[in-house]
Amino acid sequence: MKICERLFQLQDLDYRDFQSNLVPNISKENMIGVRTPALRNLAKEIFKSTSFSKKEEGELFTKEESDGFLNQLPHGYFEENLLHFFVISMIKDFDTCIQEVERFLPYVDCWPVCDQSSPKIFKKNREKLLPFVKKWISSEHVYTARYGIRILMNEYLDEDFKPEYLELVSAKSDDDYYLKMMVAWYFATALAKQYQASLPVIENRRLETWTHNKAIQKALESFRVSDEHKEYLRTLKLY
Repeated sequence: MKICERLFQLQDLDYRDFQSNLVPNISKENMIGVRTPALRNLAKEIFKSTSFSKKEEGELFTKEESDGFLNQLPHGYFEENLLHFFVISMIKDFDTCIQEVERFLPYVDCWPVCDQSSPKIFKKNREKLLPFVKKWISSEHVYTARYGIRILMNEYLDEDFKPEYLELVSAKSDDDYYLKMMVAWYFATALAKQYQASLPVIENRRLETWTHNKAIQKALESFRVSDEHKEYLRTLKLY
């Protein structure tokens, strides 16, 4: 069975209509309509029969079909891209995973594909990962930069945090809505996890006005930000 055929077997047209409203930059004709849990389960089946798996066999697909799917870029459907990134996230060797992520990032064309894949192997290799994160953030490709900021947010706002990382994100200026939203999301999370270090960026108005206000808004919506901090952040909104 071809992987695309399996995706159409899982099709839910009502869900496709709902999803297309959330991802306006992707044409509905390029969406099949497959729910995320079903895609993740399918990704597991594909991974079993790829060259990246020790098993190299699965119930649904041959090795040639699974490897062929990963090598066939660009994909035609939104769900194929999601599926591809879900499979990559299961690779257990760091160097191989990075190679596959870098090969795929130029084809990421929307926020759900960008935001839903977090390889587990990254957590065990943060020192090796950091140069790649910095390179991704500096990219002119919107979703490569967004991905880099998201990984920086996910992996480097706790014990591995350094104030210099705030500079990497605050210096990222772009008119694209999805990139600005990611910068705002990053700083809202930084205000929750590293309040004292990140507050000066807001106080000194280092971000563009829309991004500045959106970061404050998202921080005010967060249960991880204290009421005292929220009260002060409200005074920093720009009008």
